[in-house]
Amino acid sequence: MTTRPALAIAAGIILAVFFTAGLLAPVLAPYDLEAMDLTARLLMPFESAAHILGTDELGRDIFSRLLYSIRMSFVLAVVGTLLGAVIGTLLGFLAARFGGIVDDAVNCGIDFTASLPFIILALTIIAFLGTDVTVIIVIMAVYGWDRYARLTRNLSRSAYTEGYACALEGLGLPTVSIALRHILPNIASALVVNMALNFPGMILLETSLSFLGVGVQPPMSSLGTMLGFGRDYLTTAWWIAVIPGLVIVVSTLSMSILGDWVQQKLEPAAR
Repeated sequence: MTTRPALAIAAGIILAVFFTAGLLAPVLAPYDLEAMDLTARLLMPFESAAHILGTDELGRDIFSRLLYSIRMSFVLAVVGTLLGAVIGTLLGFLAARFGGIVDDAVNCGIDFTASLPFIILALTIIAFLGTDVTVIIVIMAVYGWDRYARLTRNLSRSAYTEGYACALEGLGLPTVSIALRHILPNIASALVVNMALNFPGMILLETSLSFLGVGVQPPMSSLGTMLGFGRDYLTTAWWIAVIPGLVIVVSTLSMSILGDWVQQKLEPAAR
């Protein structure tokens, strides 16, 4: 299905608003992340002018917590996506350049990651390393690396098969220079498309881990953390879970739409 430019623009605006709100959370949030007011517990959205999106079971402002949670979730997703892209691209190029045992090792890693339910692998890593934010970033990087590695390996092998990479090596250019100046620009569009399409999965992965209680830990907050805390109040205070849930749905849907549009623009075969 072709994504209309107007729809892509709308998705881009929504994502820009979310990113800006997250980055400016310390400025825009009317209350501190953990500021409590037990006299204003479980206020509904717009019930009080002081808490436009209501409060939770501890009297914490939902709007303030939402801003900080968007910031945390988006930062984790962006860093995880970039790290996964760097690691996967590097390994894919090494596999294409050296072949043999290096290629076999990278392929085994790709097949292992693709064949195992990733949530099981993530929980295993957390069981050994804990629930620190750094561990969550590592998990998110591991989640996406195989796609970039497979793509880079295949496209880089084409470069060597076509002969121009081998010709450059014959002229004495170092391998790093060939990769960065000649091969990477040719595969950059495909990598960008992969990053755009992989970003929603990163948001959902962080949300899933935090919802299960093994992701971002208090006093920090993420969209998944808010969703997890709100599940016990769905019948009495629906807004605690529904509001962050809507942000998750809208942000991932917008990124998927934008990713499809980027793919149509950058990959001729998708047009």
